[in-house]
Amino acid sequence: MGEPRGAEGTATETSPAMEPPVEEGGGEEGEDEEQEKVAVEQAIARERAAQKQLMAIEELVHTEKNYLKHLQLCTVTIRSNLQKLQPSLPDLDGMFQHIDEVIEVSGRLLSLLDQTHVATSDPKFLELLCNSFLSLSRDVESSYREYLANYSNITALENSYKQKEALWIELVKVVKSSAPEVNASTLTFFLVMPVQRIARYPLLLQTIQKHTDPQHPAYPLLEQTAKLAVDLNCRINEYKRFREVADKYKKTENLTIKDKIHRLSGHSIAKKTARLSQFIKHETGLVPQVKDEEFDSLAAFFYGLEKGITDLHENLEAFLCHLQRFLSCRPEEHDLDMEADKGALFSREIAVALRQWIYPSFERRLRTLVFKPLCSLRELLAGPRNLIRKRRDKLLDFEMLEDKANLSYEEQAVANTYRTMNALLLAELPEFNSRTLQLLWTTLGTFSCLLRDLASDMEQLANSFTQQLPHSFLENRAFWQWADGAVLEEAKKLESLCQSVQDELNGPIVQPLATQDQKRLRALMDKHGSEKLYQLTGPVVGTRDLDLTLSKGELVAVLNEMDTRGDRRRWLVDAGGPRGYVPASKLVRYHQAIQDPPPSPSPMTTSSSSSPRRHSYCPGASPTVSKAMPCFQVFAGYDFTARSSHELTLRSGEPVRVLEPHDKRGNPEWSLVEARGQRGYVPSNYLAMLPSVVASPTLPYH
Repeated sequence: MGEPRGAEGTATETSPAMEPPVEEGGGEEGEDEEQEKVAVEQAIARERAAQKQLMAIEELVHTEKNYLKHLQLCTVTIRSNLQKLQPSLPDLDGMFQHIDEVIEVSGRLLSLLDQTHVATSDPKFLELLCNSFLSLSRDVESSYREYLANYSNITALENSYKQKEALWIELVKVVKSSAPEVNASTLTFFLVMPVQRIARYPLLLQTIQKHTDPQHPAYPLLEQTAKLAVDLNCRINEYKRFREVADKYKKTENLTIKDKIHRLSGHSIAKKTARLSQFIKHETGLVPQVKDEEFDSLAAFFYGLEKGITDLHENLEAFLCHLQRFLSCRPEEHDLDMEADKGALFSREIAVALRQWIYPSFERRLRTLVFKPLCSLRELLAGPRNLIRKRRDKLLDFEMLEDKANLSYEEQAVANTYRTMNALLLAELPEFNSRTLQLLWTTLGTFSCLLRDLASDMEQLANSFTQQLPHSFLENRAFWQWADGAVLEEAKKLESLCQSVQDELNGPIVQPLATQDQKRLRALMDKHGSEKLYQLTGPVVGTRDLDLTLSKGELVAVLNEMDTRGDRRRWLVDAGGPRGYVPASKLVRYHQAIQDPPPSPSPMTTSSSSSPRRHSYCPGASPTVSKAMPCFQVFAGYDFTARSSHELTLRSGEPVRVLEPHDKRGNPEWSLVEARGQRGYVPSNYLAMLPSVVASPTLPYH
């Protein structure tokens, strides 16, 4: 029993000495197996990553092809079928705005990937993909940002279609029948794809980067492309936010006072009060005003452009109006009693050619090439102008929040709105000013070209006639001698015409009365005396109680130079039977006609004078007009308001009686007159002398 224990003990003691070699050999084999296992797992992981990378690359290419196919189906097939609908969809082109640029840039990306014929499994394809995307990054950004900024208008337009049930049903039918293989019933199923696609580019590229070995030759390029895709989305979102702010504040609303009152609230009143308070602090110097020299210079340049465009638009509008009035005059259609020489005939033919062909053609081109573009350019100025004004209001709000350490959510939104508007204007206003100035110069250049063409046409027309005139072959000196003589001859004819008209006006205007009128005249003179007799310068129609209806030239006797209410514009008269009121402006004092009237006492003006015939008395001249002389009456040519008790207030067209043609110092610039029973001084050049019947007493005589 003991030996076995000893043997067992010996075996037990000696086993540790024998185990280390066995354990050492087993450890080496285990490490080799471990390394082999790790190598196998790494190979499997690399293969799996390569497969995932290939699948991600194929997914990007495959989805890009399907995406382009769906967009083309929408813009070509569905759009053409929708255009055939009756009644047509309003603003259908607005649904597809900017989508053509998106399709074009997507097609270019696929063509770059296909033109080298490199398989997606080829390691070089990844480098080709990154280079293609990087080369098109600017075009991708410009096309997608405009589309995404306009996408809200697309959805609003589709919602307007939904309001018309019958039209919406037809639209859904067209979409389903045009794309039966696609489970789509609305246009937004297709039109939302660019919005989704631009956001998917970073995810796909980051997935490819995740499964790409960092030791891959194209890995740095892939990393740059993935980062660019993220930055591209950020810039597009920022641009979209800028556009939303611009669209919100650039609108011009024509609100009535009632609408503005309805919009008032406690919040709006508090906000406007705070802005006014901040503005007053700026003006009084209590708070320094924030200065931005860059923006101020841009805004000043914009306002200068706006004023120039507005003035040009108003002047051009007035020019077209005057041109229309000129074309409405047709002197060639009237017999002007001109001598039937070649000059008169050619003048009529030239006038016809100008009115019927040259000027109408010029007007059409002017409206199409200059006036309409200028109107559109003026309308475009409203948006930036409203943004600049709104930026000023938001700046006042921002200044009140600038010193605060902690801002609330609403205050942070106000600050962000100002920063967005300021950044938008600093980025967009220089380009807008440049484009506007370029358009303005183009418009002015077009206007100059049109005027040059007009002058050329008129010169060509005039030359075609002047060559047939006898003086066209004269030398310069002889031609000008002939021109001076012709002008002087016509001036003498005009002077003779003016003299004959003046002689006619200075002749007696009161004709001998008929037997019945003579009886009425004697009756009125016996009853009221000659001082009360007046004659009507025009017909009078009664419109009020006690008004008389009389004919031009009838005789009446003035009973009172005012009505019962004290109105001196209505005089009470006796018409030889009926009594009533007539306008005082229609009455002039009656003077009997004689066979050989003496010369008129009025101051004579030379026929060569072109100034208006103003009444002005000379010192020493008798102010009394004889009743036997031709009938001339002095009226107030203009309204005059008395400035002291020595002066007399007059109304234009009111008859007056000149008592003294000068003041007490002999100054002829003031005249003492009597009107409405009152006396006072008035300026002499405010008086006009008119024939009592020939001309209207309500206008100064020229």
